[in-house]
Amino acid sequence: MNMLSDGDLQALWLTVRLATIVTMILLIIGTPIAWWLARTKTWWKGPASAVVALPLVLPPSVLGFYLLVVMGPNGPVGQLTQTLGIGLLPFTFWGLVIASVFYSLPFMVQPLKTAFEAVGDRPLEVAATLRASPLDAFFTVAVPLAAPGFLTASILTFAHTVGEFGVILMIGGNLPGITRVASVQIYDHVEALEYMQAHRLSAVMLIFSFVVLLALYMWRPNANKSY
Repeated sequence: MNMLSDGDLQALWLTVRLATIVTMILLIIGTPIAWWLARTKTWWKGPASAVVALPLVLPPSVLGFYLLVVMGPNGPVGQLTQTLGIGLLPFTFWGLVIASVFYSLPFMVQPLKTAFEAVGDRPLEVAATLRASPLDAFFTVAVPLAAPGFLTASILTFAHTVGEFGVILMIGGNLPGITRVASVQIYDHVEALEYMQAHRLSAVMLIFSFVVLLALYMWRPNANKSY
């Protein structure tokens, strides 16, 4: 007898797919945000940092509720997607992607911001004296020097997305093969008193989380020694 049911495997695959897509999107979106926060001296840095960090303290149900309103039939995003013929995003996989992007944003931006701040001004000034444009200096100097931050941010974002529950349930509901990720599948098992199935899937998630964090903490000291 298989350790995990077909439904469990389907939920795990959906979870990995969701976390991978969200991490890739946040690498694209979060990098310029982190760079701006690390370099800007304007008054807007404080409010912008607070907005980025808001999902860290905001209850997932609150964030999920407002996203549901915005993407619903009477919300601005919902009206736009209906006009474009896309339909409504809630209770779809891509609705989960959008919600997860918002919820995991600080886990991408904050490590990148710290990494960019650690680069400092000196390497960029040297690049400027060699006639490198700001864009060239960013990709050839800042990004390589901040590479450990990119890896840390990607791992944390992926792991955090894998463990999401509240926002997922609010936006995606519980649709097999569409929005039923691993955390929701575990909830279903417990609700149905299927404790052995819940234990097996929970054990997989526990081992995954431990391995990810172990790799991160074992790798970071070696990364620091490389500077």
